Amino acid sequence: MARRMNPYRTPALAALVAFALPAAAPALAQDDFQQWLTQSAKADLSEKLAVHNELWVRFSDNRDGLYEIENSLLIGYKLSRKVAAWAGYVHNPNYAAGDFTVMERRAREQVTIDNFAKLGGASLSARLRFEQRWRDGIDGTGWRFRPYVKLAIPLGGKTAPTLNLSTEPFINFNNTAFQTSDGLERARSAIALSFPVSKAVKLEAGYLNQRRFVRGGRDTNDHALTASLAVSF
Repeated sequence: MARRMNPYRTPALAALVAFALPAAAPALAQDDFQQWLTQSAKADLSEKLAVHNELWVRFSDNRDGLYEIENSLLIGYKLSRKVAAWAGYVHNPNYAAGDFTVMERRAREQVTIDNFAKLGGASLSARLRFEQRWRDGIDGTGWRFRPYVKLAIPLGGKTAPTLNLSTEPFINFNNTAFQTSDGLERARSAIALSFPVSKAVKLEAGYLNQRRFVRGGRDTNDHALTASLAVSF
């Protein structure tokens, strides 16, 4: 008689469960439903240098439509085959029901580490991101840290989809008029499928939970359907 395989002994499946549960559990709260759309483009300028632009557009049911557009432009320098350092600027207008409310500007620095570990056929990547935030007409500079880890699980050959599981906490280093709490302020957990359209184009769609930690009150959750288009040159 054939032995019955325990799926939790398969590293990739065990990791899938470990990453998926934090994203699924808060979904019961159903605080706000959102839609996040993104388009990114990356171009190599030389063997070591690259430029990357990413545009996010976010919509919210509770905020009656468009509430944020975030565009980041970064220059990267490859330190090794797997490690790169990036720095640049983020332009981040905020809206309420589609009407402009305030402009946020950020300086961003980050280190990316690609495929630094293997779990069966899956691979782990990480990003260490630092940001300095300013809002027009409001005093203060908000400093924060955003470590990010992603587990990529191939579902077949090179042309097959990949299952991506990720987590990203937001840790504030100080308080300002607009960054009102220090320490762990929110956490994002996401699950998505990415589809290679060609060597240079990739589509991705999935679900992201953003949990905001409210001191002295009830935590809130944003439940976002995500879709992205990535192009590389």
